[in-house]
Amino acid sequence: MITSVIKKREAWLRRKKRIRKKIKGSAERPRLCVFRSNKHTYAQIIDDDRGCTLVAASTLDTELREAISEVSGKVEKARKVGELIGKRAKDKGISRVVFDRNGYMYHGRVRAVAEGAREAGLEF
Repeated sequence: MITSVIKKREAWLRRKKRIRKKIKGSAERPRLCVFRSNKHTYAQIIDDDRGCTLVAASTLDTELREAISEVSGKVEKARKVGELIGKRAKDKGISRVVFDRNGYMYHGRVRAVAEGAREAGLEF
């Protein structure tokens, strides 16, 4: 049992490294990175040149907690995270990003974050 969990994690890390070799965020087009845990979804916009996070959002945000309390399902909550990060990015003057799926399949919550960010006005 434990070895299968370790193998899954190692496979995820291999995929993540392979993707990150090709994707790099800059000041003009920062990187929109998505992370999902079993309970929550996190997204952040990162400038890799400076090595800093410009904007972040997650299902743990106090601003978002009230909005997602009546929403059921993790996919819909992830869509709200995407909309929030898109709104915050627009407020900071960021309109174009590079999407980093972080080793996950472009499906489910990862796709919902991307669609929510696109609905909020981000281009990628």
